[in-house]
Amino acid sequence: MVSKRGLSTATVRRRLACLRPFFRRLCKMNGLDDPFEMWKPKLPRRKRLPRALAREESVILLRSLSASDDGLAERESQMQTAFRLIVATGIRVGELCALRISDISPDCAVIRIHGKGSKDRIAYVTDPSLTSAIKDLIRWRRSFSAEDAPFLVNRIGSRMRPQSIRTKLRRLASEAGVERCVTPHMLRHTTATLLIETGVDIRFVQRLLGHSSIATTEIYTHVTDEALRTTLERANILELLRA
Repeated sequence: MVSKRGLSTATVRRRLACLRPFFRRLCKMNGLDDPFEMWKPKLPRRKRLPRALAREESVILLRSLSASDDGLAERESQMQTAFRLIVATGIRVGELCALRISDISPDCAVIRIHGKGSKDRIAYVTDPSLTSAIKDLIRWRRSFSAEDAPFLVNRIGSRMRPQSIRTKLRRLASEAGVERCVTPHMLRHTTATLLIETGVDIRFVQRLLGHSSIATTEIYTHVTDEALRTTLERANILELLRA
């Protein structure tokens, strides 16, 4: 995979992660030796900083969503509500698509998220305009669906797929003038980064994102370059030395 096909380390790691449980199960069923038991390939782990939108890009995108939300049909409007919900809560796109109407409180301010590793968590929606949009969406969904039906649906009434949300977000971001390819996970990274920059305790951010280890959340403390720049501008060390 590395020498002949030239695959990246991250890709090789993902494929080995799939092969390990497969061989473990296969060998257990047939009484064979697990080839992964003694073989521990050493692959360098590259630490990547999360890609987040700049504050200006976030403002442009949210203004575009708010402007395009007026007068849209319900099926189109649910996409705008979904994007705003990602920004507000940092929910993963897969978790968003897994939401059911019954996971949302009557006032639409509390959402039960079914996270990775069968771990549920609670997210809070504090923006009045977003809670209102969620109420409107649920009212529309209840007009033809059961209480335990999916929160987001496609044109044929089935559960919305993550790829549909990714495709729609890329198009809306491009139309709004955001030059980069925007993904739902970038919105999640943006939420975490902005919360850290505004001084929210990292433990709260960890709970909001559903990270099992705070070490995962700590990557966002290294991307707050905008906060660093603003702080340095206020300090202006050279100006202090001139005084």
